[in-house]
Amino acid sequence: MQEKDIVLDVLSGVKSSLSHYATFISETACPNLRQTFQQMRDGDEKFQYDLYKIAEQKGYYACSPTASPQDVNSVKSALSSGQAGMMV
Repeated sequence: MQEKDIVLDVLSGVKSSLSHYATFISETACPNLRQTFQQMRDGDEKFQYDLYKIAEQKGYYACSPTASPQDVNSVKSALSSGQAGMMV
């Protein structure tokens, strides 16, 4: 297995874990456990971003083009008005 494959595999796994943390956090009633999950999520987000930056520098991962200010404002408006499902 090539280094690129390993890095992209780890990025994919961490991405999956991050989506699960949202469920765990929102469904946990115990404040201490909730805080633990939040800290774990925060650590994984930092790890994911650091690994992403390395992958990008090595040419393993190409990010999407930068969004225009109009696109950013459009997404913000849609999310704040509850119309995110209507975005195309």
